[in-house]
Amino acid sequence: MNKKSSYRGWLRILLIIFPYLFIVSIFQFIGSLLMGFKFSDLEIEQSPVQRLVIQLFSFLGTLLVVGLFLKLIDKEKFVDIGFRIKNSFRSFWAGFAIGAIIMFLGFGILEVLGQIHFQKINFSLNQIVISILTFLLVSLTEEILLRGYVLRNLMYSFNKYIALILSAVLFSLMHGFNPNIDIIGFANIFLAGILLGITYIHTKNLWFPIALHFSWNFFQTILGFNVSGQNTYSVIKFGMDEKTYLNGGDFGFEGSVLSLLSIIIVIAIIIIHYRRKRHLIYSTENQ
Repeated sequence: MNKKSSYRGWLRILLIIFPYLFIVSIFQFIGSLLMGFKFSDLEIEQSPVQRLVIQLFSFLGTLLVVGLFLKLIDKEKFVDIGFRIKNSFRSFWAGFAIGAIIMFLGFGILEVLGQIHFQKINFSLNQIVISILTFLLVSLTEEILLRGYVLRNLMYSFNKYIALILSAVLFSLMHGFNPNIDIIGFANIFLAGILLGITYIHTKNLWFPIALHFSWNFFQTILGFNVSGQNTYSVIKFGMDEKTYLNGGDFGFEGSVLSLLSIIIVIAIIIIHYRRKRHLIYSTENQ
């Protein structure tokens, strides 16, 4: 990309908004029709299979729109937005591990504090497979759009940290109408946007945020929490004596101050890691 066009990253984001919303909505509509979802009664909750198929069509629509913009507007290859293979294995498993550790620790702490009470195991292999596929598609869809395209283009126009904040604001706004969201939930979604993008501004690699996003959502639902306010299948069932800011209430773990603290801690660790890495490189180059 030439230097002159690099300053138009913000403009490309404005240009993609309406085509993206229009085309992805059409794809979602087609998926809904194929699954027999009745738009005449929107209060009926989608079944797990319906949700999976609709998410698949959202993913396909995202691939189409982002792919066309990259080819026709950005003049870049799709792989360049963050799908290079180098260091991908380590990045993927690091992201996956962080999401899993946060969720299991959070569940354990809330259980010990009496904020939640284990009730039963509800194991279904079919539902677990559907959850894996659904949340994998969610993470791919949102990371390709918000980190791979939006954050990447914002970094062409602004300082990388300003770009990160702007992309996190957009990420939180996209979830602003989720069921049961409150101020803590909104703050958590914003910080999650920072967490998902903090490595990307240093590496231009999507494997870490994709794995973290998937792991965060998947283990959240497996352990019995709502995911961003949405009720999904869970292996573990638990109850709450009271819905508080500590357990997140109906919004799920993302509505808790425990989630807020865990995200801030991980962001701080990542920032320290890259500062030390940059200092080490600088010191090596000047020896």
